[in-house]
Amino acid sequence: MTISPPKSKLASYSLHAVGVACGLAAATWLAAAEAPTKLVTAGFSPFLISLGMVAGVFVARWTVPVALKGTGYVLADIREKPHLIIWAIIAGMLWAVGNTLTVFAVRNVGLSIAFPLWNINSLVGLFWGWLLFKELRGSGAGRVVGGAVAIVGGACLLAYSTSQQPTHGQFGGAMLGIVAALGAGLQFGTMYIPYRKAYISGMNPLSFVTVFTFGELGMVFALALIFDGGLHNVMAGLNRARPALFWLFLGGFCWVVGDLFQNYAAKYIGIARGIPLSNTNQLWGLAWGVLVFGELAGQGFSTHMLVFAGSVIMIGGAGAICSAKASESEESSWRSATERECDRYDLDYGRVASSLRGEDPLSADKPARHWWELVLVAAATAVFVWLAIAAKHPPIEVNVAWMGVLMFITLVCLVACGLLLWKRTHFS
Repeated sequence: MTISPPKSKLASYSLHAVGVACGLAAATWLAAAEAPTKLVTAGFSPFLISLGMVAGVFVARWTVPVALKGTGYVLADIREKPHLIIWAIIAGMLWAVGNTLTVFAVRNVGLSIAFPLWNINSLVGLFWGWLLFKELRGSGAGRVVGGAVAIVGGACLLAYSTSQQPTHGQFGGAMLGIVAALGAGLQFGTMYIPYRKAYISGMNPLSFVTVFTFGELGMVFALALIFDGGLHNVMAGLNRARPALFWLFLGGFCWVVGDLFQNYAAKYIGIARGIPLSNTNQLWGLAWGVLVFGELAGQGFSTHMLVFAGSVIMIGGAGAICSAKASESEESSWRSATERECDRYDLDYGRVASSLRGEDPLSADKPARHWWELVLVAAATAVFVWLAIAAKHPPIEVNVAWMGVLMFITLVCLVACGLLLWKRTHFS
């Protein structure tokens, strides 16, 4: 979908297909990224888990954009739209708080239950997309509203099924986990405001996420200092967790890949559609929780039915939202929102519109690439290798066969969607 008059039906369809593919690929990687949060059940602090993941995110965020486009490209994009720096930092801070809350949720109610609950972010994102960016201003809104109701209904059903489970008294019980998951959903949903603001301004997702990482690392480090007893305790905790840091860094890397796909989905089909589509990660999260980590083992048939029914209802709601393709009147509203941003920040509307058509106006400027970018990528790789050498098998029972199957599917999605994105947009 574009915000400018489509040149042909093929071009419009291709961009819509790219957005849908990115949303689906994001789902697999975002689910895989949450698997390391299971380490919290082994006694690690939720703040330490979040800090380890964000450190991995920081390393990956500075290397993936460098490898794909180069620092010259990223810096040129940021200089062209400097007003988005603060928005990217705010988005990173919101994500850091939300991610920390997800760790509490996983600790108290498990991955397969927490995942669908915090995915109410699709409902929050849908509201902000409608209110602030003029999405859903046309035909098809009824289908979107129906999907939103289904998402809320599915979340309530899952919350009810959780209330039937034994609580983890030492951690505060299932209710604390439910509140943490819902709070994470609110943070994640609000985070999409800066996302959408960036993309209707023509910013490349690779540039946006590079700045984003400063907000998330700064916020999660501050949370760890405040709630884990200061710098000395945080550093001591990281040292004790050294054998597990590789898995946390790996989770952070997976999240970066998933978030990049999610950002491209938000750019090309909007947050009201792209975010619910990427939130099919709840299905993959359920698969990781049940098949790999054995959650719900020993529970009764009724509990299993409630969990699966709730997940299916929420996925059906997301599907209804995403199938409501934008009408011409909505695309006109999108153009109005973009013109507003261009007028407010003195942006070149032609360049912004070109970016939203899947073109790359910055490529014509031929930003320079530098030899030391290879050093950055090599250094990041060395960090992962160094942590892998010291890594130990987590003290958690896993089903290796199912883990291999899910990892294979995740890699296939990466290759397939990456090639589609490159061929159609050159990662614009």
